[in-house]
Amino acid sequence: MPKDENRVMLKVPSLNQEATVDGPRSRCWTLEAKDCLEFGPHHMARMGIDSAHFPYCRVRLRPAGSFILACLKGEGLVRLEGRWERVQPGTLCLAPPRVLNALAAEEGRPWLFAWLRYDEPTWVNPLVGSASPLRVNTGAEEFGEVVRGFQREWKGPRESKQIHHWISLLHGLALRMALPWHTGSRIGKLWDVVANELAADWKLDSLAARCDLSTEHLRRLCRRDFGRTPMQHITYMRIRRAQEMLETTEYKLEHIASAVGYHSADVFTRAFVRSVGLPPLHYRERR
Repeated sequence: MPKDENRVMLKVPSLNQEATVDGPRSRCWTLEAKDCLEFGPHHMARMGIDSAHFPYCRVRLRPAGSFILACLKGEGLVRLEGRWERVQPGTLCLAPPRVLNALAAEEGRPWLFAWLRYDEPTWVNPLVGSASPLRVNTGAEEFGEVVRGFQREWKGPRESKQIHHWISLLHGLALRMALPWHTGSRIGKLWDVVANELAADWKLDSLAARCDLSTEHLRRLCRRDFGRTPMQHITYMRIRRAQEMLETTEYKLEHIASAVGYHSADVFTRAFVRSVGLPPLHYRERR
C-alpha cells in the first residue's frame, strides 16, 4: 500500500460508510440546485468552494452524478479509481457517477479547491464517462475563476441573465474537460475504436499500432490527456461499461465480464471492486 494511502486511512472514517466532516477551521461555501433553478437544465446538483483543514473529509459511496474538483491552493488527497491521489495547485480531478470517491485534508496542510457535482440518473449520459481523464494539469485555474465569478454574482446583484451566463460557462468548461481528446488529441479515434471493441485482447503494442505511434509516445499522450497509462485507461473504460450493463440489464456476471474483456468473472470482480468500491452484484442491488 502506498505511503500516502497508509497515512490517509488512519485519518478518515471507514470507506464503507458515507462521511461529511468539516472540523472547526474549515470554511465551505455550497450552493444547491434547490436554491438555483438554472442548475436544472444541465443536471447540476451543487457546487462549492471549500477551504479545508484537517480533519476535513468527504466519503461518497455511490454519488448520483459526475464530480469535478479544481485544486486552487495548498494540497489534499482525493480517492479516485481505487487509490488516493495527491492533488496540488493547477490539478483538476474528475470522477464518474456511482463510483466511490473521497476527499481528505491532511494535518498541517490547508487546501483550497472549487468543485461541481452533477445529478445524473442512469438513463442520462454522464458528463464524466469512459473517455474522460482521471486528473489533468490544465484548466483548474480557469474552472476556479468561473466558480468564484458565479459566487460573487450570487452573493451580490444576482441578476438572472448573469446567473445564466456563469452557469452556461461553467458547464461548457466541464464538458471540455471531460472530453479532452475531442479538442485535437491524436488518440481520439483510437479510443472510439476501443470503446466499440472492449472485449478484444488489447495490448500496448496493438493500441500504439492502431494510431501509428510508438508505445512510448502513446504512453506520454495518455498520461497528458487522461492521467493514466493506456492500459489503465482500457481498464477504466471496461469498468464504466460494466457499470452501465449492471444498471440497465439482467445479464449474468460471467456474460458482463466477457463482454468487457475479462476471461474470468473473479478477475473482473477484483478489478471492479478496486475501481468502484464494492462487488458488481452488490452494485447492481443498489441501482
